[in-house]
Amino acid sequence: MPDAQLNVFRGLPGEKSRFEAFEVPVEEGMVVLDALHWIQGHAAPDLAVRWNCKAAKCGSCGAEVNGRPSLTCKTRLTDYDLDEPITVEPMRAFPLIKDLVTDVSWNYAVNKTIEPFSPPADVPQADWRWQQRDVERVQEFRKCIECFLCQDVCHVLRNHETDSAFMGPRFLVRAAGLEMHPMDQGNRREYLKDSGGIGYCNITKCCTEVCPEHIKITDNAIIPLKERVADAYYDPLQWAWRKLRGNEGTGARVELPVLRGPRAAAGDPAPSDPAPAAAEGPVARADGPAVCARRPRRSRTSEPKPSPPAVGGEAARPPRRRRDRGTS
Repeated sequence: MPDAQLNVFRGLPGEKSRFEAFEVPVEEGMVVLDALHWIQGHAAPDLAVRWNCKAAKCGSCGAEVNGRPSLTCKTRLTDYDLDEPITVEPMRAFPLIKDLVTDVSWNYAVNKTIEPFSPPADVPQADWRWQQRDVERVQEFRKCIECFLCQDVCHVLRNHETDSAFMGPRFLVRAAGLEMHPMDQGNRREYLKDSGGIGYCNITKCCTEVCPEHIKITDNAIIPLKERVADAYYDPLQWAWRKLRGNEGTGARVELPVLRGPRAAAGDPAPSDPAPAAAEGPVARADGPAVCARRPRRSRTSEPKPSPPAVGGEAARPPRRRRDRGTS
């Protein structure tokens, strides 16, 4: 089996970053995290890599492999063309600490702003009765391992720096798990509309595509929450009902925390530095990973509309036959 060339991001905040190329011997079943450990043991002992379980359950080893947010412990080297370099970078939506390690503490601060589970006070837990469909609906959201790949791939957080106004798909999943819980009595719709910024999500489904637990984030969490918020605040009947009941919400807006420090995306090599070969392909480095790439829209003015065929010409439409109606 041929060796693999890994172009690994190296750098510290505020310093000029670079890519270093390493030739790594490939063995059967080897994943990207194994290659990074080989580099630490044989070529670059100071390479900073975060990892823990190596079983795709802790979410610690998230990085961008050839531009796609992935768990390095789950991404096999043989999934790529070993004749081409493999680029490994940190999650670019978060501040850089060193090399492949980023500061994801912002996510934990956002988590604290969500109203926790609020069970009914007058019903003992032993008397709770659920339907199986209710269990399955919220159980999907409990599969999240908080790898934050969905946060990294989200272009709203990644490219538009709306961290103080948008909570991101991970916490929309958590809010959905609470809002759809059959025993929860809380109401987080005002929080989702104002503080959580659910309106910023424009349903690209990038978060669903990169989720290692295959949670249908967009279809099962974000869209139902959007519908609940729209029904509560933009439906005229609901608005009139709130007016009659005098229930206009608390009006208390919870401020989301702000990311501190330069993001990993700000540490790209200078234009004078040659980028690694794997990064020169279709992966859009500055505009987001390849998983979020959209097809270019066709300009309405770039191509003239075809003119209608001339009357009597070769391309003219044949005359419509007139139906003869019988007489009675």
